[in-house]
Amino acid sequence: MSDSFDRAPGAGRGRSRGLFLGRGGGGPEGGGFPNGAGPAERSQHQSPPPPPQPKAPGFLQPPPLRQPRTAPPPGAQSEAPAGSARPPRPGALPEQTKPQRAPPSSQDKIPQQNSESAMAKPQVVVAPVLMSKLSANAPEFYPSGYSSNYTESYEDGCEDYPTLSEYVQDFLNHLTEQPGSFETEIEQFAETLNGWVTTDDALQELVELIYQQATSIPNFSYMGARLCNYLSHHLTISPQSGNFRQLLLQRCRTEYEAKDQAAKGDEVTRKRFHAFVLFLGELYLNLEIKGTNGQVTRADILQVGLRELLNALFSNPMDDNLICAVKLLKLTGSVLEDTWKEKGKTDMEEIIQRIENVVLDANCSRDVKQMLLKLVELRSSNWGRVHATSTYREATPENDPNYFMNEPTFYTSDGVPFTAADPDYQEKYQELLEREDFFPDYEENGTDLSGAGDPYLDDIDDEMDPEIEEAYEKFCLESERKRKQ
Repeated sequence: MSDSFDRAPGAGRGRSRGLFLGRGGGGPEGGGFPNGAGPAERSQHQSPPPPPQPKAPGFLQPPPLRQPRTAPPPGAQSEAPAGSARPPRPGALPEQTKPQRAPPSSQDKIPQQNSESAMAKPQVVVAPVLMSKLSANAPEFYPSGYSSNYTESYEDGCEDYPTLSEYVQDFLNHLTEQPGSFETEIEQFAETLNGWVTTDDALQELVELIYQQATSIPNFSYMGARLCNYLSHHLTISPQSGNFRQLLLQRCRTEYEAKDQAAKGDEVTRKRFHAFVLFLGELYLNLEIKGTNGQVTRADILQVGLRELLNALFSNPMDDNLICAVKLLKLTGSVLEDTWKEKGKTDMEEIIQRIENVVLDANCSRDVKQMLLKLVELRSSNWGRVHATSTYREATPENDPNYFMNEPTFYTSDGVPFTAADPDYQEKYQELLEREDFFPDYEENGTDLSGAGDPYLDDIDDEMDPEIEEAYEKFCLESERKRKQ
């Protein structure tokens, strides 16, 4: 029986079999200690453990992994003990030795030197450091489309732009993205152009850039018309070929002369033609011409051009042509009709009649016909314009359709409603006054004025129930307390 207790617990187990080969730990004479030494001798002669032996040939051992660059040299690793088995404490009997795997509560009793030698140091792999090209002295970065720097660049003038086209195109793109900056930056832009545009070619290039921007971007047609109006009054250059407004009208005339072919062309051609038509409508509303007496008028040549463009659109009743005509009339219809009426012309009536013929005869879609009918309805309501009504003292049922709008509504004995706008209002109202005699003893609030007691009303007790009265008093006190808070 003593042979079964000669070896230390845990010695010779499969988990640490390779660690104790050749160390005398498996024989009965050794008692689990190297060279058969006892516990007392172990405490005095602590010889370094031999290097680990390879595992039994029955187990397949994978090839060793490559050592990381930051791993310690092989010599440093061989100094650490191969196993994690702790020696028993001095003075302990072989039978009382602890197993190799001790609970966590016993780890604090291990000597410092043994714990440091038994614990494996973690190997930290340091990633390679990449050299950054960023610099604190680099210029400030601005993403594409950043707009806070626009004002500074325009105030500095065109020094940073190599050509006129780049400077103008940059400003046009800026107005497209931020149309609200027109009022604050247009003056500096015009001053810069006065110092740069000094030749006929430069002025022609400026006109072409603005025209292309206004006709290629739908949302820029209104802003382009305002820009053209401002430059026509503030550009000082006036060469023999014509000033800015004259060159702009010549460019528009070139596109206008091809209106019949453009209205019949393919989809791309018609789309470009529609953009020109809408830009010309904006130009007619925004381009101001100052007369010799200082009065401001619109360009009559644009009015004539818009009339001919409408004829070209209605002569080719395609859906997109009709939609463009509707947009143009919604934009300029009221101004055109007022101008034609002042000159005694009936052009608007002719256009409305042509629209009705298109609705009846043309093979357009149902939605487009609805748009045309809505346009006719808009024109019948004076293009949606509401004139201010006269004052209340001057208002009469004849000149104010809303005269009886706020009048009360009464009901006859048969329940038929009537107002002051009815012809027989006086008779019905007199009948209503006579009906008040049915209740001679009561005021409007129901107070009894007859003096004689009603047997039904006399039975009603005006005093409150004690419980209700108490609840009402609590309610009043609570309301007063909350009000003071």
